[in-house]
Amino acid sequence: MRDVIYSIGVSLDGYIAGPDGHFDWAAPDEELHRLHNEQTGELDAHLMGRRLYETMLPWETADPDSSEPAVTAEFAQIWQALPKIVFSRTLKSVEGNARLAEGDPAEEIARLKAQPGRDIGVGGAGLAADLIQRGLVDEYRLFVSPVVVGGGTPYFPPLDSPIDLELVETRTFGSPVVYLRYRRGS
Repeated sequence: MRDVIYSIGVSLDGYIAGPDGHFDWAAPDEELHRLHNEQTGELDAHLMGRRLYETMLPWETADPDSSEPAVTAEFAQIWQALPKIVFSRTLKSVEGNARLAEGDPAEEIARLKAQPGRDIGVGGAGLAADLIQRGLVDEYRLFVSPVVVGGGTPYFPPLDSPIDLELVETRTFGSPVVYLRYRRGS
């Protein structure tokens, strides 16, 4: 069965964006970007909220033949080929290989999981928080940057009960980001 994967850069104190909304401290270097390319290329779909869609829109419309570094151009090609499902109450249309979702994200996930294929990514703090609280995220991939931002948008939402996780993989990058991959425990 397909897994739902939440993967994003996070500060050492657990935030995906600081109090000012910025996350420039999480920008990947070439080594880290290669892993993002690989992991994104392993997905069959990516669910996201409006803000993440708008943040990623330049990738959706980028010219993959531009003078960007090879790793960046490769990500643009991977991202443009990946079907995106956007959950928004305010957008009337989306561009590129994206569609606006209708209905409950849980219903969309159930429909996708019932089909054969590869894993499903989820992004956007609000959408991910909703899916985490509902027990719909199977795997967590944190790219921990050595910075303490002191507040902002948390990686994990408030929970009514703990989520038991199993550590599956760790990796340290030269940047020095630490990658932590966890699966939801049984």
